[in-house]
Amino acid sequence: MSERVVLAYSGGLDTSVAIPYLAEQTGGEVIAVALDLGQGGEDMDTIRKRALACGAVESVVVDAKEEFARDFCVPALRANALYMDRYPLVSGLSRPLIVKHLVAAAAEFGGTVVSHGCTGKGNDQVRFEAGLSALNPELKVIAPARDYAWTRDKAIAFAEERGLPIEVSAKSPYSIDQNLWGRAVETGFLEDIWNGPIEDLYDYTADPAQPREADEVVVTFRAGVPVALDGRALTPFQIIDEMNKRAGAQGVGRIDMVEDRLVGIKSREVYEAPAAIALIAAHMELENVTVERDLARFKRSVDQRWGELVYDGLWFSPLKDSLDAFIVDAQKHVSGEVRLTLHAGTAVVTGRRSDASLYSYDLATYDTGDTFDQSLAKGFVELWSLPSKIAARRDRAQG
Repeated sequence: MSERVVLAYSGGLDTSVAIPYLAEQTGGEVIAVALDLGQGGEDMDTIRKRALACGAVESVVVDAKEEFARDFCVPALRANALYMDRYPLVSGLSRPLIVKHLVAAAAEFGGTVVSHGCTGKGNDQVRFEAGLSALNPELKVIAPARDYAWTRDKAIAFAEERGLPIEVSAKSPYSIDQNLWGRAVETGFLEDIWNGPIEDLYDYTADPAQPREADEVVVTFRAGVPVALDGRALTPFQIIDEMNKRAGAQGVGRIDMVEDRLVGIKSREVYEAPAAIALIAAHMELENVTVERDLARFKRSVDQRWGELVYDGLWFSPLKDSLDAFIVDAQKHVSGEVRLTLHAGTAVVTGRRSDASLYSYDLATYDTGDTFDQSLAKGFVELWSLPSKIAARRDRAQG
């Protein structure tokens, strides 16, 4: 029996050409798997039919928007996941979900090989293949762009020679990846890190410098999960989708950074993540209100490590599983409402309330009714400072 190759299919030139190319290289049949992750663009049924027209024996399209929001974006939100304190893991979150469905398709259709369109220079090859190793290590992997030095020029020539039903016009100067959680733009003139981004490369966000009225929104959380906007109960997907529109209209979520890639190089990336940035700001503030100090301090280190693991392609790893369990427990009391003002490229928290709040007005106020016993402070400060005082005396004596 011939090999069956399960291809992560986007509907674009590179993966469309990969269908007959992989069939020729392996002598096998190709099953195309495409996921709707809220990226917009072409109709998914059009993409399904294109894969068949290019020679796939099966073409699977999965509406994974709700799953992506619930099982991937929400955990990232609860972890306040910002790689290098800025990047909300737009691509890193989508790859393990794609891998999950590739493995499922391989099981359903008897696939023995999985293929993806990643190069040997980026993070995504690691994310795909580390995920595949965790979920089904028996599957072989082919990455045409990396393994066969398959370039775009070759892809265009191949498509023209075989009359494939796909667009082969000049490529955009940018490499773009987008989904519900955000949009990533790189290459082209952005590779000179002195060049500033131009307005034309943005799509999810309006120019934050343009004058407009501010937008105020109240986000309701239950155990760290967003469940409503302005009192309207919504699914995580609906909340993220609406916040992309509202925060994006205010220019919220633009990020221009040089980041450390897993493969050892630095790269310049421009991101748009309006919902992610706004919701993380709201969630972090609700944690400030409801999470005890030492737990909050420790969770910040967990959040950082969680983001690094996901960025590094280790979604399906024992450490991440354990960190997930910690984060879920730490979110028990993260319920309440946060008011955000979205304006001029910023998402600013202006109000917060929670039945699980640790904030006490009577303890915090400086006015009449203050219940904080300040007479206890003098002794506390003396004892807190004692180790430093003893060490200072020693240093002076030995100096």
